[in-house]
Formats: sequence, structure tokens, C-alpha cells
Amino acid sequence: MPGNVRLSTIFSGTNSLTLDPRGSAYLAPGLATGVVFMHRIAALLIPILLALFGALAPAGEKAKAFEHSAEEKKLFELTNEERKKKDIAPLALNAPLSKIARAHSLNMATQGKMEHKLDDKTPFDRLRDASFNFLSAAENIAAGENGITLPMIMKAWMESKGHSANILEAEYTDIGVGIARDKEGKIYFTQVFARTQK
Repeated sequence: MPGNVRLSTIFSGTNSLTLDPRGSAYLAPGLATGVVFMHRIAALLIPILLALFGALAPAGEKAKAFEHSAEEKKLFELTNEERKKKDIAPLALNAPLSKIARAHSLNMATQGKMEHKLDDKTPFDRLRDASFNFLSAAENIAAGENGITLPMIMKAWMESKGHSANILEAEYTDIGVGIARDKEGKIYFTQVFARTQK
């Protein structure tokens, strides 16, 4: 049935925290001065090392840049349209976050489960495993039968208190969007929101 949608949400933050009854949350610990210093040094060295190793890779073996699908771009646009209605700053579409989101949607499609925690990994574990630095983060997921539309998914999220709170959270600066289908055509959606460390 095209109208059948399942939703779930999970998020963490540094100030206030509201939980979906089925979710759990991770509160990012405060950063000490020494940790901030180490992050700044790492932020300077990592791009240099990546450029060096990328330059040493044989021709044709450099990693392809992540490309958003047309559906993922549209879901991003719909998300920012909802924020605009409330005079909230738009989110930036973040390719590394979208890569994490798409991988989770693909994993849900492969396993046939719509869950925040798969393979004993929470959304926050997935962010850390990808070395994504964040101050706070949230995840919305949904699944629908083949024929479900992006406006239907967005409407369902906006009618849910927890999901709409994630979408409209002013502290988030970036979003990743991932969409995947299982072999029967069921569609899995993931939004990952983050307040990034600058």
C-alpha cells in the first residue's frame, strides 16, 4: 500500500534532550581545551595526509566523490522548505553525512529492518566510525512501500512530534539524506542531522 509509512527518530544534544519512546540518545561529552587543540592539529594534518596519499594512488583509483540522487536532493529541499516556514536557517547538504545516511538506509533494506540500531551500532556510533565530528546529532528514519512519495514521507515526519523537532531544530547546521530500496521495492529513508564542529 503506498500510504503505509513507518517512522522512528533518535537524537542527542548538548542542552536539552527529548526522547522518542522507542529511541535512545547519546549526549556528546563536553570538550576540554586539550581535546580542542588536538582536534585543530588533526584538522590541519588530515587534509594534507589525504592529499598526499591521494596523489600517490595509481591513476583511476582515486575515490569517487559522493553523489546525491535526485530523490535525496528533493528530500533535502523539502526539509529546508519546512524550516523556511518557521523562519529557521536552512541546513547545508553534507556529503559525508549523506554517505552515512545512505549506508544506513542500504543496511536497513538489506536486513529488512527499520531500526536506528543495526549491527550493534547506534547512529552516533556510525558518525564516530566515519570520523565525523559533531557537537549534537539526530536521526530520522522511515520506510514505505513502493509508490510512497517524498511529500508523503515529509508529511508523516512533520506530523510526528519527535521527527518534526529534529527537522526544525535550529541548532543543527548540516543534514545528510540517504535513500535505498530492498529487492521487493520497499524504500528506506534516513535523515542525519548534525551541529558540526568548526
